[in-house]
Amino acid sequence: MRPSRAITLTLAGLLVVGVAGAVAFWRGGQAPAARPDLDAPELVALGGEVYGAHCASCHGAELQGETEDWRTRKATGRLPAPPHDETGHTWHHPVDQLFAITKHGIEAFAPEGYESDMPAYGETLSDREIWGVIAYIRSSWPEDIRRANAERSAAGGG
Repeated sequence: MRPSRAITLTLAGLLVVGVAGAVAFWRGGQAPAARPDLDAPELVALGGEVYGAHCASCHGAELQGETEDWRTRKATGRLPAPPHDETGHTWHHPVDQLFAITKHGIEAFAPEGYESDMPAYGETLSDREIWGVIAYIRSSWPEDIRRANAERSAAGGG
């Protein structure tokens, strides 16, 4: 084998390992649970129940967020819980990222030192319950927003 080809193959191999490592890091060290059909009525219904019990107290019963001005930090320095309806930014994130943030907590994906009032739910909710919450939130979005999220999810690996 020529030296230049050996170097090229070595660099290609390192690139593959690096990308795989970055994806694993981005996903909190684990691949997300197999994504169910997020349009399934029974999953949306489960998600509504779980959202009401675990999420609505901060994100609002109508998905409206903690406050209208959710981009301005509270006195604690933390951001308020954002809305999950179409006025917020939730739909900008691929669904696998939403799953990972909900399961592992935002701190696993944010810059070091970032603090949030939202806990990780991996010890509290099952994977199906987390997917249910995502399905419930998505079900409230207008069709154009759902389509945009689906495109981002497909393009963003989630």
